Amino acid sequence: MYRPLIVLALGVFAVGTDSFVIAGILPEMATSLGVSVTIAGQLITAYALAYAILSPVMAALTGSWPRKRVLLLGLTVFTLGNLATAFLPVFGLVLAGRVVAGLGGALISPTATGTGAVLAPPEKRGRAIAVVMTGLSAATALGAPIGTAVASLTGSWRATLLLIVVLSVIGMIGVAWLLPAVPGSEPVGLRQRLAPVADPRIAVTLLTSLLLYTGLFTVYSYISLSFARATHGSGTTLALLLFIWGTSATVGTLVSGPLIDRLGSRRVINTAIAMAAIDFALLPWTSANVVTAALALVIWGLAGWGAIAPQTHRLLSVRPAAAPMLTGLASSSVYVGVSAAGAVGALGVAWVGPYLLGPFGAVLIALALAAAESANTLIRHRTPTSPPTPAHT
Repeated sequence: MYRPLIVLALGVFAVGTDSFVIAGILPEMATSLGVSVTIAGQLITAYALAYAILSPVMAALTGSWPRKRVLLLGLTVFTLGNLATAFLPVFGLVLAGRVVAGLGGALISPTATGTGAVLAPPEKRGRAIAVVMTGLSAATALGAPIGTAVASLTGSWRATLLLIVVLSVIGMIGVAWLLPAVPGSEPVGLRQRLAPVADPRIAVTLLTSLLLYTGLFTVYSYISLSFARATHGSGTTLALLLFIWGTSATVGTLVSGPLIDRLGSRRVINTAIAMAAIDFALLPWTSANVVTAALALVIWGLAGWGAIAPQTHRLLSVRPAAAPMLTGLASSSVYVGVSAAGAVGALGVAWVGPYLLGPFGAVLIALALAAAESANTLIRHRTPTSPPTPAHT
Protein backbone atom coordinates (compact mmCIF):
# COMPACT_ATOMS: atom_id res chain seq x y z
CA MET A 1 0.00 0.00 0.00
CA TYR A 2 2.74 2.45 0.93
CA ARG A 3 4.64 2.58 -2.39
CA PRO A 4 1.76 4.20 -4.31
CA LEU A 5 1.01 6.43 -1.31
CA ILE A 6 4.58 7.74 -1.34
CA VAL A 7 4.24 8.46 -5.07
CA LEU A 8 1.04 10.40 -4.37
CA ALA A 9 2.79 12.26 -1.54
CA LEU A 10 5.58 13.24 -3.96
CA GLY A 11 3.04 14.80 -6.31
CA VAL A 12 1.50 16.75 -3.42
CA PHE A 13 5.02 17.76 -2.32
CA ALA A 14 5.73 19.25 -5.76
CA VAL A 15 2.42 21.16 -5.72
CA GLY A 16 3.05 22.42 -2.19
CA THR A 17 6.60 23.50 -3.01
CA ASP A 18 5.33 25.42 -6.02
CA SER A 19 2.75 27.11 -3.77
CA PHE A 20 5.26 28.43 -1.23
CA VAL A 21 8.61 28.79 -2.95
CA ILE A 22 7.83 31.85 -5.10
CA ALA A 23 7.74 34.10 -2.02
CA GLY A 24 11.39 33.28 -1.31
CA ILE A 25 12.62 34.15 -4.82
CA LEU A 26 10.26 37.06 -5.53
CA PRO A 27 12.89 39.87 -5.63
CA GLU A 28 15.05 37.93 -8.11
CA MET A 29 12.04 37.19 -10.32
CA ALA A 30 10.97 40.85 -10.23
CA THR A 31 14.41 42.07 -11.27
CA SER A 32 14.72 39.50 -14.04
CA LEU A 33 11.26 40.22 -15.46
CA GLY A 34 11.60 44.00 -15.13
CA VAL A 35 8.68 44.60 -12.75
CA SER A 36 8.34 45.74 -9.13
CA VAL A 37 8.24 43.21 -6.32
CA THR A 38 4.58 44.01 -5.61
CA ILE A 39 3.69 43.37 -9.26
CA ALA A 40 5.71 40.14 -9.21
CA GLY A 41 3.72 39.14 -6.10
CA GLN A 42 0.74 38.60 -8.38
CA LEU A 43 2.49 35.44 -9.57
CA ILE A 44 1.57 33.97 -6.18
CA THR A 45 -1.98 35.28 -6.56
CA ALA A 46 -2.40 33.81 -10.06
CA TYR A 47 -1.31 30.32 -9.00
CA ALA A 48 -3.38 30.23 -5.81
CA LEU A 49 -6.49 31.73 -7.42
CA ALA A 50 -6.35 29.27 -10.32
CA TYR A 51 -6.01 26.41 -7.83
CA ALA A 52 -8.88 27.66 -5.66
CA ILE A 53 -11.35 28.32 -8.46
CA LEU A 54 -10.51 25.35 -10.64
CA SER A 55 -10.37 22.64 -7.91
CA PRO A 56 -14.17 22.20 -7.64
CA VAL A 57 -14.63 22.75 -11.39
CA MET A 58 -12.09 20.10 -12.38
CA ALA A 59 -13.39 17.70 -9.70
CA ALA A 60 -16.84 17.96 -11.27
CA LEU A 61 -15.48 17.52 -14.82
CA THR A 62 -13.11 14.61 -14.11
CA GLY A 63 -14.84 12.89 -11.18
CA SER A 64 -15.82 9.85 -13.25
CA TRP A 65 -12.40 9.45 -14.91
CA PRO A 66 -9.92 6.77 -13.75
CA ARG A 67 -7.72 8.30 -11.07
CA LYS A 68 -4.45 7.48 -12.80
CA ARG A 69 -5.56 9.35 -15.90
CA VAL A 70 -6.48 12.45 -13.87
CA LEU A 71 -3.16 12.42 -12.00
CA LEU A 72 -1.08 11.97 -15.17
CA LEU A 73 -3.00 14.79 -16.85
CA GLY A 74 -2.55 17.01 -13.80
CA LEU A 75 1.19 16.31 -13.54
CA THR A 76 1.63 16.97 -17.28
CA VAL A 77 -0.20 20.31 -17.08
CA PHE A 78 1.69 21.20 -13.88
CA THR A 79 5.04 20.45 -15.56
CA LEU A 80 4.19 22.53 -18.62
CA GLY A 81 3.07 25.45 -16.44
CA ASN A 82 6.34 25.46 -14.53
CA LEU A 83 8.42 25.16 -17.70
CA ALA A 84 6.55 28.19 -19.04
CA THR A 85 7.22 30.06 -15.79
CA ALA A 86 10.93 29.22 -16.00
CA PHE A 87 11.61 30.07 -19.64
CA LEU A 88 9.12 32.64 -20.91
CA PRO A 89 10.77 36.09 -20.94
CA VAL A 90 7.72 38.37 -20.60
CA PHE A 91 5.93 38.92 -17.28
CA GLY A 92 2.44 38.51 -18.77
CA LEU A 93 3.34 35.11 -20.23
CA VAL A 94 5.00 34.03 -16.98
CA LEU A 95 1.76 35.00 -15.19
CA ALA A 96 -0.15 32.78 -17.62
CA GLY A 97 2.31 29.98 -16.84
CA ARG A 98 1.43 30.29 -13.16
CA VAL A 99 -2.26 29.90 -14.02
CA VAL A 100 -1.49 26.74 -16.00
CA ALA A 101 0.57 25.38 -13.08
CA GLY A 102 -2.35 26.18 -10.73
CA LEU A 103 -4.67 24.19 -12.99
CA GLY A 104 -2.32 21.22 -12.75
CA GLY A 105 -2.19 21.56 -8.97
CA ALA A 106 -6.00 21.67 -8.84
CA LEU A 107 -6.06 18.29 -10.58
CA ILE A 108 -3.28 16.69 -8.51
CA SER A 109 -3.80 17.40 -4.80
CA PRO A 110 -7.52 16.61 -4.31
CA THR A 111 -7.22 13.54 -6.56
CA ALA A 112 -4.13 12.29 -4.71
CA THR A 113 -5.84 12.61 -1.32
CA GLY A 114 -8.99 10.82 -2.47
CA THR A 115 -6.99 8.09 -4.22
CA GLY A 116 -4.91 7.49 -1.10
CA ALA A 117 -8.10 6.93 0.89
CA VAL A 118 -9.44 4.46 -1.70
CA LEU A 119 -6.20 2.44 -1.78
CA ALA A 120 -6.26 1.75 1.96
CA PRO A 121 -8.54 -0.63 3.86
CA PRO A 122 -11.08 1.17 6.08
CA GLU A 123 -9.08 0.63 9.28
CA LYS A 124 -6.01 2.30 7.70
CA ARG A 125 -7.73 5.04 5.72
CA GLY A 126 -6.81 7.86 8.10
CA ARG A 127 -3.18 6.77 8.08
CA ALA A 128 -3.17 6.65 4.26
CA ILE A 129 -4.56 10.18 3.98
CA ALA A 130 -1.95 11.36 6.50
CA VAL A 131 0.87 9.83 4.40
CA VAL A 132 -0.33 11.66 1.28
CA MET A 133 -0.83 14.97 3.09
CA THR A 134 2.66 14.68 4.58
CA GLY A 135 3.75 15.83 1.12
CA LEU A 136 2.18 19.23 1.81
CA SER A 137 3.70 19.53 5.28
CA ALA A 138 7.09 18.48 3.93
CA ALA A 139 6.78 21.13 1.22
CA THR A 140 6.54 23.87 3.84
CA ALA A 141 9.41 22.41 5.88
CA LEU A 142 11.73 21.37 3.05
CA GLY A 143 10.50 22.28 -0.43
CA ALA A 144 10.24 26.05 -0.03
CA PRO A 145 13.55 26.57 1.82
CA ILE A 146 15.42 24.16 -0.47
CA GLY A 147 14.02 25.95 -3.51
CA THR A 148 15.04 29.32 -2.07
CA ALA A 149 18.52 28.00 -1.29
CA VAL A 150 18.88 26.59 -4.83
CA ALA A 151 18.09 30.02 -6.29
CA SER A 152 20.59 31.65 -3.94
CA LEU A 153 23.39 29.15 -4.62
CA THR A 154 22.95 29.02 -8.41
CA GLY A 155 22.18 32.70 -8.81
CA SER A 156 19.08 31.86 -10.87
CA TRP A 157 15.46 31.63 -9.76
CA ARG A 158 14.82 29.54 -12.87
CA ALA A 159 16.82 26.70 -11.30
CA THR A 160 14.18 26.53 -8.55
CA LEU A 161 11.39 26.10 -11.12
CA LEU A 162 13.40 23.39 -12.87
CA LEU A 163 13.75 21.57 -9.54
CA ILE A 164 9.93 21.54 -9.28
CA VAL A 165 9.74 20.24 -12.87
CA VAL A 166 12.10 17.38 -11.97
CA LEU A 167 9.94 16.50 -8.94
CA SER A 168 6.76 16.47 -11.03
CA VAL A 169 8.35 14.31 -13.75
CA ILE A 170 9.49 11.80 -11.09
CA GLY A 171 5.94 11.84 -9.74
CA MET A 172 4.59 11.23 -13.24
CA ILE A 173 6.85 8.21 -13.73
CA GLY A 174 5.90 6.87 -10.30
CA VAL A 175 2.16 7.22 -10.95
CA ALA A 176 2.46 5.47 -14.33
CA TRP A 177 4.56 2.65 -12.88
CA LEU A 178 3.38 2.09 -9.31
CA LEU A 179 -0.18 3.35 -8.99
CA PRO A 180 -2.79 0.60 -9.47
CA ALA A 181 -5.97 1.21 -11.43
CA VAL A 182 -8.50 3.16 -9.36
CA PRO A 183 -11.86 3.91 -10.99
CA GLY A 184 -13.58 7.26 -10.77
CA SER A 185 -16.68 7.93 -8.70
CA GLU A 186 -20.23 8.74 -9.64
CA PRO A 187 -20.29 12.11 -11.41
CA VAL A 188 -21.30 15.03 -9.18
CA GLY A 189 -22.18 18.38 -10.75
CA LEU A 190 -20.55 21.65 -9.78
CA ARG A 191 -23.81 23.03 -8.38
CA GLN A 192 -24.14 20.02 -6.06
CA ARG A 193 -20.53 20.42 -4.94
CA LEU A 194 -21.11 24.05 -3.99
CA ALA A 195 -24.56 23.51 -2.40
CA PRO A 196 -23.24 23.30 1.21
CA VAL A 197 -22.09 26.93 1.01
CA ALA A 198 -25.76 27.95 1.30
CA ASP A 199 -25.68 26.73 4.92
CA PRO A 200 -24.67 29.82 6.98
CA ARG A 201 -22.74 27.67 9.46
CA ILE A 202 -20.54 26.39 6.64
CA ALA A 203 -20.34 29.76 4.89
CA VAL A 204 -19.10 31.58 8.03
CA THR A 205 -16.62 28.79 8.81
CA LEU A 206 -15.21 29.10 5.28
CA LEU A 207 -15.13 32.90 5.74
CA THR A 208 -13.01 32.34 8.87
CA SER A 209 -10.42 30.43 6.84
CA LEU A 210 -10.52 33.01 4.07
CA LEU A 211 -9.84 35.92 6.44
CA LEU A 212 -7.23 34.02 8.45
CA TYR A 213 -5.11 32.87 5.51
CA THR A 214 -5.43 36.18 3.70
CA GLY A 215 -3.96 37.82 6.82
CA LEU A 216 -1.25 35.20 7.28
CA PHE A 217 -0.10 35.17 3.67
CA THR A 218 -0.22 38.95 3.33
CA VAL A 219 3.16 38.82 5.08
CA TYR A 220 4.34 35.52 3.59
CA SER A 221 3.87 36.76 0.02
CA TYR A 222 6.44 39.49 0.73
CA ILE A 223 8.46 37.73 3.42
CA SER A 224 11.75 38.55 1.67
CA LEU A 225 10.94 42.25 2.15
CA SER A 226 9.27 42.04 5.57
CA PHE A 227 12.21 40.13 7.09
CA ALA A 228 14.96 41.93 5.17
CA ARG A 229 16.38 43.47 8.38
CA ALA A 230 16.89 39.98 9.81
CA THR A 231 18.26 38.36 6.64
CA HIS A 232 20.30 41.34 5.35
CA GLY A 233 19.39 40.18 1.86
CA SER A 234 20.89 36.70 2.32
CA GLY A 235 18.94 34.01 0.47
CA THR A 236 20.53 31.34 2.66
CA THR A 237 19.35 33.04 5.86
CA LEU A 238 15.86 33.41 4.38
CA ALA A 239 15.89 29.72 3.46
CA LEU A 240 16.81 28.85 7.07
CA LEU A 241 13.94 31.00 8.38
CA LEU A 242 11.55 29.33 5.94
CA PHE A 243 12.76 25.94 7.15
CA ILE A 244 12.01 26.96 10.74
CA TRP A 245 8.57 28.18 9.67
CA GLY A 246 7.83 25.00 7.72
CA THR A 247 8.99 22.69 10.51
CA SER A 248 6.79 24.56 12.98
CA ALA A 249 3.88 24.33 10.53
CA THR A 250 4.30 20.56 10.34
CA VAL A 251 4.36 20.28 14.14
CA GLY A 252 1.31 22.54 14.42
CA THR A 253 -0.61 20.36 11.97
CA LEU A 254 0.31 17.14 13.77
CA VAL A 255 -0.36 18.44 17.29
CA SER A 256 -3.72 19.99 16.43
CA GLY A 257 -5.36 16.58 15.92
CA PRO A 258 -4.99 15.29 19.51
CA LEU A 259 -5.85 18.75 20.83
CA ILE A 260 -9.15 18.72 18.93
CA ASP A 261 -10.08 15.38 20.49
CA ARG A 262 -9.15 16.64 23.95
CA LEU A 263 -10.30 20.28 23.94
CA GLY A 264 -12.74 20.59 21.05
CA SER A 265 -12.46 22.60 17.84
CA ARG A 266 -13.55 25.92 19.32
CA ARG A 267 -10.71 26.23 21.84
CA VAL A 268 -8.07 25.12 19.34
CA ILE A 269 -9.32 27.48 16.62
CA ASN A 270 -9.68 30.51 18.90
CA THR A 271 -6.34 29.95 20.62
CA ALA A 272 -4.50 29.50 17.32
CA ILE A 273 -6.05 32.60 15.75
CA ALA A 274 -5.44 34.75 18.84
CA MET A 275 -1.78 33.64 18.98
CA ALA A 276 -1.35 34.46 15.29
CA ALA A 277 -2.93 37.91 15.69
CA ILE A 278 -0.63 38.83 18.60
CA ASP A 279 2.40 37.42 16.77
CA PHE A 280 1.65 39.50 13.67
CA ALA A 281 0.98 42.66 15.67
CA LEU A 282 4.52 42.37 17.09
CA LEU A 283 6.28 41.64 13.77
CA PRO A 284 7.53 45.23 13.22
CA TRP A 285 9.83 44.63 16.20
CA THR A 286 10.42 40.87 16.13
CA SER A 287 11.27 40.74 12.40
CA ALA A 288 14.21 43.13 12.87
CA ASN A 289 16.56 40.52 14.38
CA VAL A 290 17.24 37.00 13.17
CA VAL A 291 16.72 35.40 16.61
CA THR A 292 13.40 37.10 17.35
CA ALA A 293 12.36 36.61 13.73
CA ALA A 294 12.90 32.86 14.11
CA LEU A 295 10.79 32.84 17.29
CA ALA A 296 8.03 34.79 15.52
CA LEU A 297 8.07 32.28 12.66
CA VAL A 298 7.79 29.37 15.11
CA ILE A 299 4.64 30.88 16.62
CA TRP A 300 3.33 31.72 13.15
CA GLY A 301 3.85 28.16 11.90
CA LEU A 302 2.35 26.51 14.97
CA ALA A 303 -0.70 28.79 15.14
CA GLY A 304 -1.34 29.35 11.45
CA TRP A 305 -1.17 25.73 10.37
CA GLY A 306 -2.61 24.47 13.63
CA ALA A 307 -5.96 25.99 12.61
CA ILE A 308 -6.44 23.97 9.40
CA ALA A 309 -7.45 20.65 10.97
CA PRO A 310 -9.92 22.09 13.53
CA GLN A 311 -11.50 24.23 10.82
CA THR A 312 -12.02 21.12 8.69
CA HIS A 313 -13.28 19.25 11.76
CA ARG A 314 -15.82 22.01 12.38
CA LEU A 315 -17.08 21.79 8.81
CA LEU A 316 -17.44 18.02 8.93
CA SER A 317 -19.29 18.17 12.25
CA VAL A 318 -21.99 20.25 10.56
CA ARG A 319 -22.56 17.95 7.58
CA PRO A 320 -20.69 14.65 7.95
CA ALA A 321 -22.37 13.18 4.85
CA ALA A 322 -20.89 15.94 2.67
CA ALA A 323 -17.29 15.27 3.80
CA PRO A 324 -15.67 14.97 0.33
CA MET A 325 -17.21 18.21 -0.89
CA LEU A 326 -16.50 20.06 2.36
CA THR A 327 -12.83 19.11 2.43
CA GLY A 328 -12.51 20.43 -1.12
CA LEU A 329 -14.24 23.68 -0.16
CA ALA A 330 -11.98 23.98 2.91
CA SER A 331 -8.91 23.70 0.70
CA SER A 332 -10.33 26.20 -1.78
CA SER A 333 -11.06 28.76 0.96
CA VAL A 334 -7.43 28.60 2.08
CA TYR A 335 -6.16 29.06 -1.47
CA VAL A 336 -8.58 31.94 -2.14
CA GLY A 337 -7.08 33.58 0.96
CA VAL A 338 -3.55 32.95 -0.33
CA SER A 339 -4.46 34.40 -3.73
CA ALA A 340 -6.09 37.47 -2.18
CA ALA A 341 -3.04 37.96 0.06
CA GLY A 342 -0.83 38.77 -2.91
CA ALA A 343 -3.00 41.77 -3.82
CA VAL A 344 -3.68 42.77 -0.20
CA GLY A 345 0.03 42.57 0.61
CA ALA A 346 0.88 44.75 -2.38
CA LEU A 347 -1.51 47.39 -1.05
CA GLY A 348 0.04 47.04 2.39
CA VAL A 349 3.57 47.53 1.05
CA ALA A 350 2.41 50.66 -0.78
CA TRP A 351 0.46 52.09 2.17
CA VAL A 352 2.50 51.19 5.26
CA GLY A 353 5.73 49.66 3.95
CA PRO A 354 6.99 46.07 4.22
CA TYR A 355 7.99 46.24 7.90
CA LEU A 356 4.43 47.10 9.00
CA LEU A 357 2.75 44.33 7.02
CA GLY A 358 2.43 42.31 10.26
CA PRO A 359 -0.13 44.64 11.92
CA PHE A 360 -1.76 45.07 8.50
CA GLY A 361 -2.34 41.30 8.36
CA ALA A 362 -3.24 41.16 12.07
CA VAL A 363 -6.39 43.18 11.35
CA LEU A 364 -7.64 40.44 9.02
CA ILE A 365 -6.63 37.75 11.51
CA ALA A 366 -8.63 39.52 14.24
CA LEU A 367 -11.64 39.60 11.90
CA ALA A 368 -11.14 35.84 11.42
CA LEU A 369 -11.43 35.38 15.20
CA ALA A 370 -14.74 37.27 15.16
CA ALA A 371 -15.95 35.10 12.28
CA ALA A 372 -14.89 31.94 14.14
CA GLU A 373 -16.99 32.91 17.15
CA SER A 374 -19.92 33.75 14.86
CA ALA A 375 -19.63 30.30 13.28
CA ASN A 376 -19.57 28.71 16.72
CA THR A 377 -22.73 30.62 17.71
CA LEU A 378 -24.53 29.53 14.54
CA ILE A 379 -23.55 25.90 15.09
CA ARG A 380 -24.61 25.87 18.76
CA HIS A 381 -27.97 27.47 17.90
CA ARG A 382 -28.63 25.22 14.94
CA THR A 383 -32.10 24.88 13.52
CA PRO A 384 -34.13 21.80 14.57
CA THR A 385 -33.72 20.30 11.10
CA SER A 386 -29.95 20.49 11.17
CA PRO A 387 -27.91 17.35 11.81
CA PRO A 388 -26.61 17.03 15.37
CA THR A 389 -23.14 18.41 16.04
CA PRO A 390 -20.89 18.10 19.06
CA ALA A 391 -21.34 20.97 21.51
CA HIS A 392 -17.62 21.75 21.54
CA THR A 393 -17.40 22.53 17.81
